[in-house]
Amino acid sequence: MRKCLREVVAWHGHGWSVDASLSARDRKVNKKTMATTISNPPGLRAPAGKYLAFTLGNESYGIPVLQVREIIRLVAITPVPQMPDYIKGVINLRGKIVPVVDSRAKFGLPTAESRETTCIVVVQVKVAADRSTHIGLIVDGVEEVLNLVPGDLEDTPDFGTQLNTEYLLGMAKVKGKVLALLDIDRMVVGSALEPLHQTLGSH
Repeated sequence: MRKCLREVVAWHGHGWSVDASLSARDRKVNKKTMATTISNPPGLRAPAGKYLAFTLGNESYGIPVLQVREIIRLVAITPVPQMPDYIKGVINLRGKIVPVVDSRAKFGLPTAESRETTCIVVVQVKVAADRSTHIGLIVDGVEEVLNLVPGDLEDTPDFGTQLNTEYLLGMAKVKGKVLALLDIDRMVVGSALEPLHQTLGSH
């Protein structure tokens, strides 16, 4: 089920606020099904629990649902000077300025034309021990919310010393395919974003 939500799906701490344009099947994602219990299997960085699955090209990735705040359609992005290529700029989200990261560029993937499914996943990340902020991730599409149990999870494979795997929490085996689980805090927070955090007044 590859799609981008037509308007907004928002997590309010007690459930998703789902736009009426979604199908009845989509609207079944509610307070009961979204209740999240996370436990850490021994030796694994990736906790069991609920993950939002999204796509970049032909690959699927997962991020913890508790860090997802909204999924919105692709909107106009205002560029910010002297930022790395993977930082596309900022958007105005109901009066809040949110930096936007091009996930393809961040992962070194080739650029692609925007499609109907292209959207922005707004996540909450830590920029310091006592500070957090919202960041938008441009993805090719969102798939579904997955409830991963310890048996679905594996450590990140050893790809050798030349490959940086610090952005990976681990891997998941789901419905016959492999899902890379991302550490969003490590993926999007760094020295390149610090000037934006300071300018935008992270909370």
